Amino acid sequence: MSEQDAGGRAAEDLPAEEQDRAANDSSDDGLLSRLRVIEDQPLERRAEAFSQLHDELQSQLEAADPSSQRG
Repeated sequence: MSEQDAGGRAAEDLPAEEQDRAANDSSDDGLLSRLRVIEDQPLERRAEAFSQLHDELQSQLEAADPSSQRG
């Protein structure tokens, strides 16, 4: 079964730009879920969890940024 957008179209039938937007929406949902899990943790554990999430996001940004790969 394929995922569909709000208009009922299958994701693979969407233009590339809309496919990217749908993928970002999906990753946004995952990020929001992770943030909710972190916020539900005891205060003592939140800083470490937020730090780990920060490091992961920073790595993703640096991997996606071609200028960061220059010397």
